Amino acid sequence: MSDTLVQHHSEETEEQTAPAAPAAGLVPFMDALRVPPRLRPGKAEALRGITVDLRATWVRLHSQLPPTRVWAYEGHFPGPTIEVRRKQRLRVAWTNRLSGAYPVTAYEVPATTPPAGNAPGHNEVGAEEVKGVAELPPWSVTHLHGAPTGAGNDGWAQNAVAPGDAQLSEYPNDCRATALWYHDHAMHITRWNVFTGLAGMYLIRDEEEDALRLPRDEYEVPLVLMDRNLDTDSDGRLTGRLLHKVQTVGKDPEGRNVTTPFSGPYTLVNGVIWPYFDVEARWYRFRVVNASNARFYRLALIDEETGEQVTGAVKQIGTDGGLLDRPVDLDAPVSIAPSERLDLLIDFSRLRGRNLRLVNTPAGKRPGEADEARGVPYPQVMRFRVDREPVRDRFVLPKVLSSFQRLSHANAPSHGHRVIALTPPGTVGGNGHPEIWELQEVPAAEVTVPGDGVIQIRNDRGETVTYRRIARSFDDTMGFSVELDSWEQWSFLNLGGPTHPMHIHLISFQAMSRQAYAADGFDPALGGTREGAPVAYSGELEVLPSERGWKDTIQVAGGQMVNVIGRYTGATGRFMYHCHILEHEDMAMMRPFLVTPGQVLVFDHHRPGGGHHGVA
Repeated sequence: MSDTLVQHHSEETEEQTAPAAPAAGLVPFMDALRVPPRLRPGKAEALRGITVDLRATWVRLHSQLPPTRVWAYEGHFPGPTIEVRRKQRLRVAWTNRLSGAYPVTAYEVPATTPPAGNAPGHNEVGAEEVKGVAELPPWSVTHLHGAPTGAGNDGWAQNAVAPGDAQLSEYPNDCRATALWYHDHAMHITRWNVFTGLAGMYLIRDEEEDALRLPRDEYEVPLVLMDRNLDTDSDGRLTGRLLHKVQTVGKDPEGRNVTTPFSGPYTLVNGVIWPYFDVEARWYRFRVVNASNARFYRLALIDEETGEQVTGAVKQIGTDGGLLDRPVDLDAPVSIAPSERLDLLIDFSRLRGRNLRLVNTPAGKRPGEADEARGVPYPQVMRFRVDREPVRDRFVLPKVLSSFQRLSHANAPSHGHRVIALTPPGTVGGNGHPEIWELQEVPAAEVTVPGDGVIQIRNDRGETVTYRRIARSFDDTMGFSVELDSWEQWSFLNLGGPTHPMHIHLISFQAMSRQAYAADGFDPALGGTREGAPVAYSGELEVLPSERGWKDTIQVAGGQMVNVIGRYTGATGRFMYHCHILEHEDMAMMRPFLVTPGQVLVFDHHRPGGGHHGVA
């Protein structure tokens, strides 16, 4: 552990016991927000390399709970916030020192409304323990999410290491100032490994950000959002043990349960259930990451006295990939999907003496209103207690934040084009789960329409284009070979079902457009579009101001096509893209792609075509 990290952490003991919580409900806002320690390696230390240990420890998620056993980076839940300068190369030995029994209990329960997965404990009639989870070994690999880094350092899912071994990674950090985050990415079991607590934030600084004189140090606070469930004893009292409980919605052809993604009743911020945070009456900067397995948040800041959303005080200044060009007023709930980040400024000087509540606001509900039917029994996230005393604050909100340039179809560099379909659950051959289908354009005469894996799309120009599926599972033949330094547009088409947060490793991209498509021509039982019924463009949708910056994760709702463009630069090798709902990722919604120098691709005689268009 670096000597730049100084904060007490609890060591694992063989057993820790405390009285179980007396009831399933917990009192909100009893506990102060914990701020993870900062790890700021100097230049020499960064080049020499630092060691970050993964180990088991005990933490209190709430003062009414017994200690909870977690896996954590450097014994902190979440892990330390690592800070580096742009182009400050950092070598990290992620050292697996995990030991003991797996700290998560996993159950599947029958589907109900409200969702049974939101109830603490596993005592529902028909609940079944997921066989094999309790026996999982401490097998982990760390991915620095959003980092442009070599393929060998990216945290390839199948390259996890066992206890006693270290994953050696080198990060060039050659990108704009931004907030990344690191988390486990082990093949097949990411949903449970991240659930154990293996996540933390990673900040990159640069001179452009420095010039803005944004709030720093104690006035810049990471907020790592997670939802969790907890087990109960035979008397219904909370034990503090992590419970990954999901609902069964059917059987696959082999008789295995098909389940929903995880959704838990308790929201944690920096490892604390519904904390409070005392703030001065001045500007603060909050670096927010949604580190939940599957939960989407619609965040709003409300005044507890009036119940109304606060207006004029909350500004968004950045997205996943760094600063926006100008601040965006957040006077309505803002959506954040798993793995997305928000860079927020809040002016508490206009809110002196107030208690404010950050809440999760389901669509169609008033901020702060629960929605049990849609899995939000407790909308509270955290409370801000604003001091009454005025303070001298020299910060002035800039009108212009960065040299960011918005890309569009009119000014985008010349680029290749890929189409990826996201299939609805229950599509033939998908074992009940949604899938990623990589598509290749083919002449209609070369395929049988209708047919399995054949999709016809009527685009925004009125043209009907025929596509053939070339891959659908992680282990299928490599479909996308991308030329190093080239620009590509990837079009994600959701043919029905839930919203998928699609994440591409290595690059940042921009969402150029969001379009509505009528997907009723796609027949899940057929595995393709019906004859004469293409998936048809039906209009343009707004790319929201909150998502118009550089991104590495984008929300793709059912019946939408989202077109993203990025440059595949900075590294070569084999990378991944996937849905960042971890239960979907572990159930085959993940595909590899290869980045190769153009001079080498000349000799690739099996490279699938993808189309090409754009301006020089």
